[in-house]
Amino acid sequence: MNIRPLHDRVVVRRMEEERKTASGIIIPDNATEKPDRGEVLAVGPGKVGDDNERIALQVKVGDKVLFGKYAGTAVKMDGQEVLIMREEDLLAIIEG
Repeated sequence: MNIRPLHDRVVVRRMEEERKTASGIIIPDNATEKPDRGEVLAVGPGKVGDDNERIALQVKVGDKVLFGKYAGTAVKMDGQEVLIMREEDLLAIIEG
């Protein structure tokens, strides 16, 4: 996938959630919510501040992140759905 986000945007691939309950019941696709966790695939160079200096992003490729349920714009790339969103739409980096 060759995509280079601009400014303070990032490309995120949703991480699949577990489709089975603790008791072993399999949840069908149409009954599950879209996950709000993902992996950063690409990052832009950063936003230009008021002083014309570029502000680097806090996330990097490979980071696992949390984002809002309706954050970003879904785009199909190479048959795979990814989200393009601003860094400010990310809620947290998952560590560990």
